[in-house]
Amino acid sequence: MTTGNAVQDELERLRDSIDNIDAAVVHMLAERFKCTQQVGRLKAEHDLPPADPNREAAQIARLRRLAENAKLDPAFAEKLLGFIISEVIRHHEQIAADTEVGRN
Repeated sequence: MTTGNAVQDELERLRDSIDNIDAAVVHMLAERFKCTQQVGRLKAEHDLPPADPNREAAQIARLRRLAENAKLDPAFAEKLLGFIISEVIRHHEQIAADTEVGRN
């Protein structure tokens, strides 16, 4: 039974670490979205398009390199960033629409 307790203790330790990492990821995403909201407002104020395909492509390539260096599947990293970028663009489109309404 001692081995079972050791396994449970190790599982608990690892799960606690996972929970802490998940919390950090959520907080980092929140900070990222605060920054991208500011970008969206700046773009809207200066009539710039919500999406920037060149920037997005550069970011995807950069993230793939980072993922490879970190021994993370680059395809997974690209999917994750793609999801984040699509959400950012949605926010930017909404900010642009709200800004346009405010101008009228």
